[in-house]
Amino acid sequence: MKAWEGVIAAYRERLPLPEETPAISLLEGNTPLVPSVALREALPGDLDIFFKCEGLNPTGSFKDRGMVVAFARALARKASVCLCASTGNTAASAAAYAARSGLRCIVLLPEGSIARGKLAQAAMHGAKIVSVAGPFDNAMRMAQELVLQRSEIELVNSVNPFRIEGQKTAAFEVSEALGDAPDFHFLPVGNAGNITAYWKGYREYAEVGKISRLPRMVGFQAAGAAPIVEGRIITDPQTMASAIRIGNPASWKGAIAAATESGGWIAAVTDEEILDAYQFLARREGIFVEPASAAAVAGLRKEADGGRIPPGSRIVVTLTGHGLKDPDVAARVAAPEPIVIAPALAELLRAIEA
Repeated sequence: MKAWEGVIAAYRERLPLPEETPAISLLEGNTPLVPSVALREALPGDLDIFFKCEGLNPTGSFKDRGMVVAFARALARKASVCLCASTGNTAASAAAYAARSGLRCIVLLPEGSIARGKLAQAAMHGAKIVSVAGPFDNAMRMAQELVLQRSEIELVNSVNPFRIEGQKTAAFEVSEALGDAPDFHFLPVGNAGNITAYWKGYREYAEVGKISRLPRMVGFQAAGAAPIVEGRIITDPQTMASAIRIGNPASWKGAIAAATESGGWIAAVTDEEILDAYQFLARREGIFVEPASAAAVAGLRKEADGGRIPPGSRIVVTLTGHGLKDPDVAARVAAPEPIVIAPALAELLRAIEA
C-alpha cells in the first residue's frame, strides 16, 4: 500500500494551486468512515449510517484539511504572518500549520469562550493569542479589517477560498470509501464553511463522473446560536457547544446554497439534545467527540424519529472534532468522582457491585 501523504499530495489535481506551491503537510485527511452500530439500531427505518471521524486529523478537527491548503497558498505568495478569528479549532489548526511552515501566527479569540483543550493547542504551537471582548463576530470583523491594511498577513478563516478547497476533499474521501455519494450528509453548522465545502466536493465529483448522484445536505445549528435558521444575525449567540457559537456565519450564503440546491435543509437542535447525543456516541458507539460534533447526530435522531428520512437511506454524519478538545464538558456531564478503596479484594468487590 502506498503511504498516505496528505490532502495536497492526494488531490493536487483538484486543488487550485500552481505547480510551484510549496508542499507542506501534517498528513491530514484520510480519516476513517466508521459504520454505526448503536445509532442504526436505535433509529427507525433500517438506516445505513456512517460517521466521518474528522477528530482524527492531526490537530483533532476537520480544520486541518482546509488549513494546509490555505498555508500552501500563503507560502506561495510569500506571506509572513497568518491570522484568524476563532472559537478554538481554527486557532489550534492555524497555530500548528504556522509552526510547520515557519510563519508567525496571530489568533483572535472571543473573551472567555474557548474550550481549554483548543486554547492549550494554540498556545503550545506558539501562537500570539489575543482575546477580544464580545462574541466571535467581533473578532472576525477585526481580523478582516486588519488584513486590508497589512499585505504580509494571510487571513486563514473560511472566508479564505483555499480553506474551502481543502475541506471539500472530505467529500472525495467519503465518495471513494462508499463507491458513490450517500443519500444524505448531516453536519453541524457554525461558521458554515464545512457544509459549503462538502457540497462543492460532491458537485465536482459528480461533474467528472466519479459519483452518480448528489446527497441531500442537512445542517444543524444550536438553538441559541441559529442565525441561518432564524434568518437573522444573532448578536449574543448562546450554546454550550462552543465550536458553533457563532451569530453571523462567514459562509452563510454557501450553507444556504448547499441545503437548497441539494434538496436538504438547515435546522436547530437544543443544547439538551446535543448533550444527549454527545453521551450516546461515547457510551454506545465508542466515539468521543466535542459537543458541537454531536449536533449533527442530535439532528439525525430528531429527523429520523420524525419520519423525515426515507427507510433504507444511506447517511454520512461528519463528526468534526475530538472530545478532548473540550474536556470540561465531559467532566461536567459524565465524570463522577472516582471511588477510593483500600488495596483489598473485598473492598474492590463491594465497589464494583454497588
